[in-house]
Amino acid sequence: MLVDFNTLPEESRVWIYQANRSFTDQEISEIKEKLNIFIENWTAHGSDLQSGYTIEYKRFIVIALNQNLNTATGCSIDASVHFIQELEKDYNVDLMDKMNVSYKQGEFIAHKTLLDFKKMAKDKAVSKNTIVFNNLVTNIAEFKENWEVPASESWHSRFLK
Repeated sequence: MLVDFNTLPEESRVWIYQANRSFTDQEISEIKEKLNIFIENWTAHGSDLQSGYTIEYKRFIVIALNQNLNTATGCSIDASVHFIQELEKDYNVDLMDKMNVSYKQGEFIAHKTLLDFKKMAKDKAVSKNTIVFNNLVTNIAEFKENWEVPASESWHSRFLK
């Protein structure tokens, strides 16, 4: 059951998929259509899952699920992963690699491998004040408060001196 992302409860679970490049406006339009169809039909053991999504910075697909109504099961999570993998194939983009880091350079969103980010931290090319995207947040409240944070307030801080 597709609902507006902004109407979901704060404790709704989120999954964040970070693209290794920006999507074009045309791709975003197509991806939204595909997300609408997927979420409208997403179920757990035959029960509708109340879910919504947002696409941020033309790069992040965030899917949220109201677990107060029905929780995701292994099969429903597998279905969502399969859906994301289909998007990867359709748009020749990487959405599942958790060993990449995105951060802000002014208004630009940069994307680096974790190894490159570590090197940049060592070389002082990024600092504790660099705004990073903490894709480990688990619910909408955390997404709103702790997704875009200075590196010093995220797991990224371990790489900064």
